[in-house]
Amino acid sequence: MLTSQRFGKTVLAAAALLVTVIALAPLIGSTSISLERALRGESPDSEILFDIRLTRTLLAAAAGGALALAGVIFQALLRDALATPFTLGVSNGAALGAVMAICFGWGAVGDFSALGLASLAGALIVMATVVSIATEGPRMSSFTLLLTGVTINSICMAAILFLHSMAGFNQSFAIARWLMGGIDSPRPATLAMAGGGVLLALALTIWRANDLNLLAVGEEWAMTRGADVKAGMRFCFVLGSFLTAVVTSMTGPIGFIGLLTPHAMRMLLGADHRLLVPASFCAGGAFLVVCDTFARTAMAPSEIPVGVITAMLGGPFFIWLLRSRRASLWM
Repeated sequence: MLTSQRFGKTVLAAAALLVTVIALAPLIGSTSISLERALRGESPDSEILFDIRLTRTLLAAAAGGALALAGVIFQALLRDALATPFTLGVSNGAALGAVMAICFGWGAVGDFSALGLASLAGALIVMATVVSIATEGPRMSSFTLLLTGVTINSICMAAILFLHSMAGFNQSFAIARWLMGGIDSPRPATLAMAGGGVLLALALTIWRANDLNLLAVGEEWAMTRGADVKAGMRFCFVLGSFLTAVVTSMTGPIGFIGLLTPHAMRMLLGADHRLLVPASFCAGGAFLVVCDTFARTAMAPSEIPVGVITAMLGGPFFIWLLRSRRASLWM
């Protein structure tokens, strides 16, 4: 039984972790700065702290939280702890849109320019396609949703590889760099728009946490409890896809956060989505901020793509999770 006291303590602890990481990360970098000079607005400390590091840290927090939140939603929707924001094809749809934009010479990476809009459009087209195929009359099948997502993933990846092979040298380099995933310092207006969308999605997910609890048990169980399963599944799929699309359009595909963070929080807190949703959001944001801070400082002045860091950490965790599940089946 979830009490208001436990909910408050959990949310407060998770939020405190995220705020602490956001406050400390901008102070770390290859160039030392004076916090006192930055707070007085003196150059170059003020520009480095507020215009470069802080905006990048806030984007990393929003992106990590959004990917973790999308992971929670898709895992409840498909009733599979191995589901990720990339499972249903939305991320590869966004990647295909961005690769097309690069090949045609549109926009720049890391902002809601033509490249970002093309990426978002690709994700939305995939989302609409998957929903239309998975809807069977008055119902939406999670099994068909999964199979459709896997198929769309393969089609999008084949198209990405074809475009990559046909691109020129500069375009090929830009495509490879973008597909690794990375965080850049966004414009304040872009950050505000993306952050506002992510926070709205978080509020909606918390509001529908009980529906996620029902869907995570099963469609039949949810229907016996009076839930509108089709509307709930569509809402969750659209919301998770929106989060994945917004993040991917700004950062490129960053893997494993949507798998690692929700599963870790589920082991710590249990499967109640009223706790799992806010805790996963804060933990995912903090995790990506830490990874991005390491990525930009470990080999300074060069940077490691943050997607490489998350893959190096998430890959072994994924293998351990698969082995644990296989062992439990033989018990």
